[in-house]
Amino acid sequence: MIEGLQTPDYVFAASWEVCNKVGGIYTVLSTQANTLQAKFHDRLFYIGPDFWQGKDNPLFIESDNLCAAWRQYAIEKDHLKVRVGRWNIPGEPIVFLVDFQQFYSQKNDIYTDMWNRYQVDSLHAYGDYDESSMFAFATGKVVESFYRFNLTETDKVVFQAHEWMTGMAALYLQTAVPEIATVFTTHATSIGRSIAGNNKPLYDYLFAYNGDQMAQELNMQSKHSIEKQTAHYVDCFTTVSEITNNECKELLDKPADVILMNGFEDDFVPKGSTYAGKRKRARSLFFRLANCLIGEEFDDDTLIVGTSGRYEFKNKGIDVFLEAMNRLNRDRNLKKKVLAMVSVPGWVGSPREDLLERMKSKEKFTTPLPAPLITHWLHNMTHDQVLDMLKYLDLNNRPQDPVKVIFVPCYLDGKDGIINKHYYDLIVGEDLTIYPSYYEPWGYTPLESVAFHVPTITTDLAGFGLWVNSLRNQHGIEDGVQVLHRSDYNYSEVADGIKDTVSLFSNKSEDEVKVIRRRAGQVAEQALWKYFIQYYYEAYDIALRNAMKRLLNGQN
Repeated sequence: MIEGLQTPDYVFAASWEVCNKVGGIYTVLSTQANTLQAKFHDRLFYIGPDFWQGKDNPLFIESDNLCAAWRQYAIEKDHLKVRVGRWNIPGEPIVFLVDFQQFYSQKNDIYTDMWNRYQVDSLHAYGDYDESSMFAFATGKVVESFYRFNLTETDKVVFQAHEWMTGMAALYLQTAVPEIATVFTTHATSIGRSIAGNNKPLYDYLFAYNGDQMAQELNMQSKHSIEKQTAHYVDCFTTVSEITNNECKELLDKPADVILMNGFEDDFVPKGSTYAGKRKRARSLFFRLANCLIGEEFDDDTLIVGTSGRYEFKNKGIDVFLEAMNRLNRDRNLKKKVLAMVSVPGWVGSPREDLLERMKSKEKFTTPLPAPLITHWLHNMTHDQVLDMLKYLDLNNRPQDPVKVIFVPCYLDGKDGIINKHYYDLIVGEDLTIYPSYYEPWGYTPLESVAFHVPTITTDLAGFGLWVNSLRNQHGIEDGVQVLHRSDYNYSEVADGIKDTVSLFSNKSEDEVKVIRRRAGQVAEQALWKYFIQYYYEAYDIALRNAMKRLLNGQN
């Protein structure tokens, strides 16, 4: 803990992904909770949306005793619908799940008030904007109710809003309970992601883009507006990497006060003989899957490489990964067979019956199945970007091809119907992972990979890649992480960089690979929350000081 920082007595953190596993923010919050809970001891409260009435949520352990008097007051006197319990993760922090349906009837009044006080433009709202805003407003009401019932102005309280979806909660609290210090964290600017996703060059032209103008052009006015106004009005504005901070400066006209880099906990990484056993089982499953699908046998000398994450074809660099595999297929320096796994959830239909039949049998197969590239049928087999590109590149898993590609188009949650193992139980079997991201504010997938001692290739357009470049003694794949330079226009060089790195890796001896794997693990150890949590404490300090100034100036 840094000397001289003001520390809050209570911390509230709100996100759409509390007890709601959607994406990377879930990983941020669920892994940091243990460290924060150890410091604040049940004076830490996470707030998420309640989608679960009448349904079992395995991530939420409801409690009748926790905050019982306040909860009754909140329900009866403040007419709020809130459930209290603990998040079923290490640290088991207290969670409020908020039902926000009742506020839709007040939507127009809420939006008018936000416009009058904070110039938030909700006129162009569509899609998930209303849902997120009503959740945010309900969240603000819940925190206000808790504060009025339990706390006084001598208590130092911080409220942290994650992503534009909870921005309205921070703004509401600045009006309703100005004593509460507000922090806003954008994990990716909505407009930056949209520019990149619409195949416009983001980085070379960043200085020339006007965020408001681009929001209009891309029909993103309302999301952009709540994000921008929250960034300007809160007591402390934060983001997750230097690369996203550049977006904030240019597109939101506001640099972050603190960069909150995403740490993680390694308590889910197996050790010793458990690790060795899991790795062996994962590899034999990959080889069995490949034999059943492709009709070819793979020995343990085969190099298993993989990419995974959200199905954002360009932003996550899935296109470059496939192009690199195409080039690797013709590379004379490649010394081993390669099995390339593409695990990104598409519009999945059903597990393949023919593949399932083969997987259940004991025999070894010498003929491929029809469509020997994919494990599950898709609803859009003829319009899927991965399958389209494999067809275009003529990557068909022919016997003479040294590189075989398998597309697993579903969440690896242990119940997909074919593989039936969790992602973490599979990544441990890979030799090398590849995440050539174009738009990646942080990049948990390469960080998780090195945590499992699997070396990785990423780019300097990922926050994680930039951070690795800042470490001493990092000079490429030999040190566990290869960070390739990526820009708006060097797609081909990145594909070559991946090809060359995999070829180089295929030439390493067993002892050299052991050293590389150990070094990969050492990179991950430098990204544990015990090191990165200090940035949160700095953000809390800035927020508390600025809230005090706000109060002294009489500005609600």
